[in-house]
Amino acid sequence: MEELKVTFYLKRYEERADGTMPVLGRIRIGKSMVQFSAKVYAIPSTWDVKSGRAVGKSKASVAVNKELDRMSVDIRSAYKSLLAKKENITAEEVKNTFQGIASEQETLVTYCEKCNEDFLRKVGINRAIGTYKRYRVALKHLKNFLREKYSVRDIPFQALNPSFVSSYDLYLRADLNMCKSTVVNIMGRLHKIVKSAIDRGYLKQDPFIGYTYDYAPIIPKFLSEDELELMMNTHLPQPNLNLVRDVFLFSVFTGIAFGDLRSLTEKNLVQAEDSTWWIHSARKKTGTPFHVPLLELPLELINKYKGIAPEGKLFPMLSCSKTNINLKKIAAICGINRRVTFHQARHTYASLITLSQGVPLDTVRELMGHRDWRATRIYAHLTHEKVSEDMGKLQKRIEGKFALPDNPVNKNRQKQ
Repeated sequence: MEELKVTFYLKRYEERADGTMPVLGRIRIGKSMVQFSAKVYAIPSTWDVKSGRAVGKSKASVAVNKELDRMSVDIRSAYKSLLAKKENITAEEVKNTFQGIASEQETLVTYCEKCNEDFLRKVGINRAIGTYKRYRVALKHLKNFLREKYSVRDIPFQALNPSFVSSYDLYLRADLNMCKSTVVNIMGRLHKIVKSAIDRGYLKQDPFIGYTYDYAPIIPKFLSEDELELMMNTHLPQPNLNLVRDVFLFSVFTGIAFGDLRSLTEKNLVQAEDSTWWIHSARKKTGTPFHVPLLELPLELINKYKGIAPEGKLFPMLSCSKTNINLKKIAAICGINRRVTFHQARHTYASLITLSQGVPLDTVRELMGHRDWRATRIYAHLTHEKVSEDMGKLQKRIEGKFALPDNPVNKNRQKQ
């Protein structure tokens, strides 16, 4: 183990107006050496070169020596802390740790890269490759921002503050012209990594304090009842279009996402003791189990394609991009004047098929394989018809129970 040496000396020829000179520090470990500014100033006439301290009992000398002693203790403490983690330590690493500047994983970009690597290892277990790619894109924007605005490749966590967060938000909106939802997603991913760094002790205060996420208004993505009727009953001229519609409708009535539906086989079908058929599987995205009882229409669709799909799969599905291209054609044929994607089937299941029919939100969460009810809330919206129906039932239940007191004015009007 190489010995740590800490020394201090005056920076000559930089005398200040008050006659003092700056004190520099030097850290040496074996052949590695680094210098740093102690941010302390001493009077040259009181400085002892051999001891690296000020001599005398003046207030100025005592203050200088007290600060240098404290600094020396902190450097040795940083050295011991690093020794507990690794064997070969450089003077630069000790300086960075002592000054609170992260070396290796403790800088922003390096730590983000490490988090992305950890995320990649979870892909296929409880994380999706698509989410990993979005984190990589977010990191790319962060790197570009640091290079364009600060002319650096990386920064220590201690440089993060509310001003940095605001500047990054403005860069995404003004320079890159991103929409609100994209900005919220990118800033949210950065905030998640920052909170992880806070938990590990790399950062003491959250720089996102005071930052407000500017969410775009939520527009319901589910099909209306009329649109669903058109989708189900309109004649389609091509076999591929009929296949895409059938798979889309299966998702509408089960809530199963495209990636999960694509991997379903006959082994996922189980009949319960009451003769109800269920699909038991787990989310490809998160690994969360889901269990869906099959209604009559999904069962008919499974029987329609039984033995046709390869490798025992339930449906002979196209790729996601081709499916969405065909859905665009189907929507035009059906007279649905808005963009329709496969993911809208899941929204439709949550809103129109389950929640609007009286299924509780907690049950919808279980059916959709969500770990958190807040995720379900994004999908599930009550229709106006359901709200009107519920309020009509409420009116019947409270009718005659509540009434305003008799008003003399109203009585006089009735007499007239």
